[in-house]
Amino acid sequence: MELTTRTRNLVTLAAVILVLLLPGAAVAGDTIRIGVAGAHSGDLASYGLPTVNAARLVVNEVNARGGINGKKIELLIEDDMCKPELATNTATKLVSQGVDVVIGHICSGATKAALPIYKEAGVILISPSATSPELTQSGQYPNFFRTIASDDRQAKPEVEYVLNVLAAKKVAVIHDKGDYGKGLAEIARKLIQDSGKGEVVLFEGVTPGAVDYSAIVQKIKQSQADAVIFGGYHPEASKIVSMMRKKRMNTAFVSDDGVKDNTFIKVAGKDAERVYVTGPRDNSQNPLAQAANAAHKKSYSADPGAFYESSYSAALALVNGIEKAGSTDMALLSKALQTEKVDTPVGTIHFDENGDAVGVGFAMYQVREGKFVEVK
Repeated sequence: MELTTRTRNLVTLAAVILVLLLPGAAVAGDTIRIGVAGAHSGDLASYGLPTVNAARLVVNEVNARGGINGKKIELLIEDDMCKPELATNTATKLVSQGVDVVIGHICSGATKAALPIYKEAGVILISPSATSPELTQSGQYPNFFRTIASDDRQAKPEVEYVLNVLAAKKVAVIHDKGDYGKGLAEIARKLIQDSGKGEVVLFEGVTPGAVDYSAIVQKIKQSQADAVIFGGYHPEASKIVSMMRKKRMNTAFVSDDGVKDNTFIKVAGKDAERVYVTGPRDNSQNPLAQAANAAHKKSYSADPGAFYESSYSAALALVNGIEKAGSTDMALLSKALQTEKVDTPVGTIHFDENGDAVGVGFAMYQVREGKFVEVK
């Protein structure tokens, strides 16, 4: 169900009031409570579960060496399925449980819905994957940080690759109507229009979860686009790409980190071949990334999934920040996150005054023989 702005505001206000009325909601305990919020079930669980695994691995290691300043860490894990209306409930529940800081949420829409509740409670939130620019540009969320670059830094390499490398003159820009997908698509459209090199021949949204995307595929075909830029997630991307290939359309398909997940390749199969996606830079040469990935394989007997390295980095940044600040107080912890550098799988990072990680960025990948391969 799509909530109106007025309804969402009322839900958020009611949730905040509920939190403030709950007895003991902000009382400190004997442990440091770190919440992990995101999609842990449903179509987008492959994005959220790696964050849970990363948090567990970091917390187990920290607790094994005595915790933070003598306090052990306790994890509080809540599922929002990447849905804004569930994210407000998730945030309310975590705050009522006395959460000190939160890793999450995963999707931009869910993050935006939950942030006012955490802000009211004085809780810092670090997301490994919420890329909407307005989360940091608006200045209204001083409690928000992220270990991934924002969409304005993602759309630029997408557009540059489409115009300069693929030499596309006509571009169809489509999206899933969500905060993340539509926001990224709007940035891409403007960059194309301002470039003087290409023309946006189609700009349109699709409905997430639909069974049939033949209408948008037909519009892409009629537009005679040389390339498609899609803003959204892998469930819709896999269906659209597969339908395009069935119609023998070889139009280049370029998408974002919402599609850079092995689930996309599994679902789309051979139709995923040659698809381009942006994603966090390759950190395979970083010793900390190598160690984090090895720890995942040892504990879970599988390769980590999407946003695992940025999630692991978020957990490390929080642990380092809390230790240096000596507190989970929002003001003190924010200062520590902004001034104290920490070595992580995504590099040595700290955060700017807006909450964006300094030193992270995006790269372009292509699916080749069933794997995402970085292209220059």
